[in-house]
Amino acid sequence: MRKMRAFRNQLFLLLTLGFSSAIAFLSASFYAATQRIIPGVDFRQKHLGFVWGPRDILTYETQYKTAGAPVAFASCPWIHVVRKDEDIYSPILRKLFNESHHIFVQLQKSTDAAASKAKKPRFVSISKNYRSVIRACMEELQQNAVSARDAALATQYGNQVSILLAVELIWNLCEVLFIDAAPAGTLLLHLLDWVRLHKAGVDEQAHEVLQSESPAQHPAYWDVVISYVLQGRMVEARQILGKQASQQPGARAVYKLLDNLMMKMPIYNPGGNQTLTEFDVRWRHWREECTRCLEDSSFAGDPHLELICKILLGDEDTLLEQKELLGTWYHFLVTRLLYTQPTVKPTELHYYAQSSMDMFLGPRAPEPLDSILLAAFEFDIHQVIKDCSIALNNWWFVAHLTDLLDHCKLLQSHNLHFGSNLREFLLLEYASGLFTHHRTGGFILGSLPLACREEVPVFIANKSHFLGSCIIGCSCETGLWQLAVDYFDHCPEFGRVYLEMQIERVPLDTERKAVKVLRICEQRQMAEQVRSICKIMAMKALRNQRLGSALSWSIRAKDAAFATLISERFLQDYCDRGTFSDLDLIDNLGPAMLLSDRLTFLGKYREFHKMYGEKKFPEAAKLLLSLMTARIAPKNFWMTLLTDALPLLEQKQVIFSAEQTYELMHCLEELTSGADDSKDEHVGHVSWRMRRVNTSYVLG
Repeated sequence: MRKMRAFRNQLFLLLTLGFSSAIAFLSASFYAATQRIIPGVDFRQKHLGFVWGPRDILTYETQYKTAGAPVAFASCPWIHVVRKDEDIYSPILRKLFNESHHIFVQLQKSTDAAASKAKKPRFVSISKNYRSVIRACMEELQQNAVSARDAALATQYGNQVSILLAVELIWNLCEVLFIDAAPAGTLLLHLLDWVRLHKAGVDEQAHEVLQSESPAQHPAYWDVVISYVLQGRMVEARQILGKQASQQPGARAVYKLLDNLMMKMPIYNPGGNQTLTEFDVRWRHWREECTRCLEDSSFAGDPHLELICKILLGDEDTLLEQKELLGTWYHFLVTRLLYTQPTVKPTELHYYAQSSMDMFLGPRAPEPLDSILLAAFEFDIHQVIKDCSIALNNWWFVAHLTDLLDHCKLLQSHNLHFGSNLREFLLLEYASGLFTHHRTGGFILGSLPLACREEVPVFIANKSHFLGSCIIGCSCETGLWQLAVDYFDHCPEFGRVYLEMQIERVPLDTERKAVKVLRICEQRQMAEQVRSICKIMAMKALRNQRLGSALSWSIRAKDAAFATLISERFLQDYCDRGTFSDLDLIDNLGPAMLLSDRLTFLGKYREFHKMYGEKKFPEAAKLLLSLMTARIAPKNFWMTLLTDALPLLEQKQVIFSAEQTYELMHCLEELTSGADDSKDEHVGHVSWRMRRVNTSYVLG
């Protein structure tokens, strides 16, 4: 647990990753985080304090001075809100999250049975789907970088492209080594495809050379030929080499000799009838032929052809001389294996990888990307995941890769000490990030007065928030929090606990959003969260004088006390205005009116009005009397009911029977006993009319 916390904290402290747009600079970029200077704070004069939040840091200047600081100098009276992930939550990269979410959900539908040969193609296909989504986002970011007029924005897009290039590079290698798990022979073919995919610049250069007036005289001609040879692309290399041979009739024989060597180079065909042993024998015979040509000085007259022949023999010194064309130590590794160990076994890769990196880098220390790739070549899956978690600025990559590897049954041996496995831990972290990311996104500095004790505005990215919402709540990125729900659903141990905790932090800005959150909770039988959401929305509606909405939410929350309160507000509103608001809601309460006595009365009283309006006087009179005698109606509303009864009592047609009339009089006596009618003109008037009607019944 301590280790996982350590690399999570290290990840958080990587403020903004500054990446070069060129793949050659990716290694250095993995740790070249740029510092963000907090305005108004001089850390050379005073120590800084900080407080961790869900995804933020609050920093402030303390009273403790650094050594050598002057006695008096201006201090900073502000607290600063610092957030990470400046680039990863851009609108384009949100497509990455959405598309990868669909792939993730499809993967979870696979059975939990042990991975088999029949399943391997499916897992490889899913891995390629993930990579295709990454590359699609890269292409869109690249287009935006080219079309952007603002230099800073273009740089930002370029940095994002470089991050995704590194991510796709690592994922592709993990696919080759772990998911596809290619055997000897096939392994090198996959590694060649891996290098070619991430070293595609030679094709553009070749196009430029071939489109020139004299390709053989182009300054980049030999660089293109040698680059193709370094990638094992003999067809393309021979095609371009033929341009030079056609212009040198006297050297055609030498060019033809090299062309034959390149043409006859054996390439292993996994689908053919040739065994790996037979291929190895053919390859050794071909290599002996290349050695003879070099030893008898067949190419001594042309240094370029001699250089190519040495490359075909895998001469390490010659390969190292081509560092500029190779670009990276892992390209050097694959080229070295192609021409010296084409049948390399997976178990032998770590030795060649380590030696290739040492030879290529020399005294220079490896960068984080180098260490990640080396760990992959050493088949140390957990080290790859750990290093990526530290180097990358979000959990997307490690969460999805680990989930896929777990489905491949490659992580069974690694469980964490605090109950969850590595897959679940990373998915929980990623999903939590989706839930708690602010709408503004990014690594942002905000400030508020240090001396504040009340809720004061914090200005973050030109939008005003409050300190309470900065620390506790957060406005989630539209749609991202909904994606997180599925990730929590597929974390069997702690997923529900995390979801319950995070769902309470979703700001219920609108009723539409509240309904979405509520539906999620109802589908998962999260009764406590359902009640909490409904109460919050009911209170909001009540504060905004939207009684119908407030009643609807309180009914949904099954909160009898709150439903009673709102029902009384409805009745008070009726007394003040003489009409009901939100009739559609009250008319369709149905069984919900049984939630509380007051709500029952509200519904029944509305039924009385409907009966009265439809001139169903006997039924209306019976219902009105029952509301009073059954004590459902609040006593402070009895006078209103008695007032409603007067028109029925004064009808020419007898509506109330004598017994019912006596019951009404009894209610009147109970209501007016001890009351001074002279002080309430309305009560006195109703009493007089009721007694007059009663007298007429007696005399009649």
